[in-house]
Amino acid sequence: MHPARLVIVCGLPGAGKTTRAVELEVRFGAVRMSPDDWLERLGVDVWDEEARGRIESIQGDLAADLLRAGTSVVVEWGTWMRSERDALRQLAIDAGALVHLEFLDAPVDTLWERVTARGREQRPGIGSRAIVRDDIVAWSDTIERPDADELATYHPLPPVVAGERSASASYPYGSWNPQSRPR
Repeated sequence: MHPARLVIVCGLPGAGKTTRAVELEVRFGAVRMSPDDWLERLGVDVWDEEARGRIESIQGDLAADLLRAGTSVVVEWGTWMRSERDALRQLAIDAGALVHLEFLDAPVDTLWERVTARGREQRPGIGSRAIVRDDIVAWSDTIERPDADELATYHPLPPVVAGERSASASYPYGSWNPQSRPR
């Protein structure tokens, strides 16, 4: 049996967090924690920081329970501050799990192109406004990018093995996204 793992996927909007988180979810048979998915399912504006904080708190508690039960978890909260990543790392250590950090970064122009192409934040029922380029510039100045000392506190991800079986069968409804469940 493989050890439970917590994979923290860190980066700004448009960095590719969701794409990478889904890949890791399938690879490790993990449960993916995405506040945007839950906010969307609940019909709550993705810009509602109070609701986002409550959901991340619930997801953190659930992640700890899952890790203690031997189930891997992928967290895609953005985790722009080192203190957030440190708290998640400690949660995994306390649960006896391995912990990995996947930091995704891109130039502001690339982030902006990706965000405008997806247009997620402004779709009806998801967000009250779109991300604007000035948001990305400000957030790029705000994020605490992991340095070598921080990265050294995480386990490296194991290499992909040729012919590695998709682990998605262990969680038949895909990610920990209430929207993906059969009704």
